[in-house]
Amino acid sequence: MAIELTWLPGFPNWSERLETLPSIADDAARWAEVVSLAGSRIDFVQTARLDRSAQKLLAGETLTTLGIKPLRVALLGSSTLKHLVPGIRVAGYRRKLWLEVLEGEYGMYLQEFLDPSSNLYKFKPHAVVIALDAHHVAEGDRVDVHELIANLRNCWAIAKQEFGCTVIQQTVLPIFPLLMGNNEQRLMESPRERLRQFNLELRAVADRDGVHLLAIDDYVAGDGTNAWYDSALWHRSKQEIHPRVSQVYGDLLVRLIGSARGLSSKCLVLDLDNTLWGGVIGDDGLHGIALGQGNSLGEAFVAFQRYVLGLKRRGVILAVCSKNDEANALAPFEQHPEMVLRREDIACFVANWEDKASNLRKIANALNIGLDSLVFVDDNPFERNLIRQELPQIAVPEISDDPSFYISALADAGYFEAVSITAEDRERNEQYQANGERELLRESTTDLTGYLQSLRMELICNPFDQINLARVTQLIGKTNQFNLTTRRYTEAEVQGVMKDPRAVTLQMRLLDRFGDNGIIAVLIAKLEENQDALIDTWLMSCRVLGRQVEDACLNVLAEQAKRLGARRLIGEYYATAKNGMVCDLYQRLGFACDGSAAGGGVRYSLDLDSFAPLPVLLTVHEEMHAGT
Repeated sequence: MAIELTWLPGFPNWSERLETLPSIADDAARWAEVVSLAGSRIDFVQTARLDRSAQKLLAGETLTTLGIKPLRVALLGSSTLKHLVPGIRVAGYRRKLWLEVLEGEYGMYLQEFLDPSSNLYKFKPHAVVIALDAHHVAEGDRVDVHELIANLRNCWAIAKQEFGCTVIQQTVLPIFPLLMGNNEQRLMESPRERLRQFNLELRAVADRDGVHLLAIDDYVAGDGTNAWYDSALWHRSKQEIHPRVSQVYGDLLVRLIGSARGLSSKCLVLDLDNTLWGGVIGDDGLHGIALGQGNSLGEAFVAFQRYVLGLKRRGVILAVCSKNDEANALAPFEQHPEMVLRREDIACFVANWEDKASNLRKIANALNIGLDSLVFVDDNPFERNLIRQELPQIAVPEISDDPSFYISALADAGYFEAVSITAEDRERNEQYQANGERELLRESTTDLTGYLQSLRMELICNPFDQINLARVTQLIGKTNQFNLTTRRYTEAEVQGVMKDPRAVTLQMRLLDRFGDNGIIAVLIAKLEENQDALIDTWLMSCRVLGRQVEDACLNVLAEQAKRLGARRLIGEYYATAKNGMVCDLYQRLGFACDGSAAGGGVRYSLDLDSFAPLPVLLTVHEEMHAGT
């Protein structure tokens, strides 16, 4: 992690554009310009300038007009934190988020949690960030590290119980000098060693308690402590994080907040020539490209491919977008002995002579994901700038001419930030490849009924359980297209629903002849006082559309609602920019439209006494035991 946002492009006319911001009359256009300016490589001074302008021009009623719902972030700690707020807010603009930040009183983080009348309780945050400084943790003999961590765990528990919010704990900067040298671990009372032990224990308990870490000690290890900390500044103003890295700190924090809300990218799209290997495969041939051991250039491309393969193994979808003859483009994947990535690692492979903007649209459509889920890596600056202009929804990192630095550009950008890894994440690429095989079968079958029967589908239905809690929460946070209400819940809030005796929770797993699709649907219904069951959440993976899964889901939900004593199912649809595909779902399934719902939605109802299960061409297994 450099102390600059090196993966973002620089705008030569950035200052001029900022100065003309007040002259933009249309609020939506002004917000779009703020987002664009935040997406440039700017330093901490420019970050502060942009934040001042945005807060002056857009805060308040303008946000309501634009339909922007602010996210409330509480920043609490033991040192001065005010200088970090602009970097946090601008990192939000970069992700089209408006963050309201509460800065806690200096050193009063514990009191904020323990006092129900504090500003923290009035603020009702969506996310709480606790940032302790090294002096607070390890300076002097009176600090009991174990007691300090116990206090933190109490704060985490209060945050989850009182606010149901995302909890983020910052690790501590290793600022203290070595007293013993290379074997500092042998001097347990050393402040440096005590900090190391604190960060180690913090990692362990945070994992157990479901708290996300802002691991700045890892990033400082790459940049050097002096890049982040200035002892003179600490003594003058108790600022531990240097203002010059405040924009980087903000980006690290907000990518965590975004990830917890499902805003991380899903798919890495790769160019080929001079991106995955050196040279042009069509001109240089299979044996003429630079790839593999023996020269520094070839080894750099191998290292980059290994990093990309690691992303694939943890759940990132891989795709190829190349201007090439397909046969030439495929040759290294199938024949080159030094190639790390193979054709089966690529979920969608597009190589032709069409423009890359059109091909990226095709990739998004083929994978059934939004353009804003794509990250496009290309060595050619012309192609990068073209995509930024034509498809600004797509993330395009700025990379150098030297492939040795491709990894750091992609890693530093944090597009694929994740707060948890599930078994289904690791199998995602294979699931998309299997979906491609299903599509080939569908295209070769003229009889839809025969096609569905040939899939031999099985739907496994369970209530939410602890085993799949992370995956269910992940789906609630990430699913946008087939999502009737797009309500987002934290893991703590999902656990609260699991404990509610008047709630139906369903997680649906789909299996077929091509394999396990994983958990593809999540439903929550709540029994109201009038014995109506309100469908609070209904979301599905777009990968299973057109297979009668939604019909089967309704059959199961109706049966479970009846068991709770419900007389009707009530559905609500709230339109967003992405969920138009389900605007008529309830009507298609036999619900009657009852008019408007609170908050601008549409309300539907289904009488359960007269409801007959819908016919489906899949086998349903209801395993409605309480999982643990």
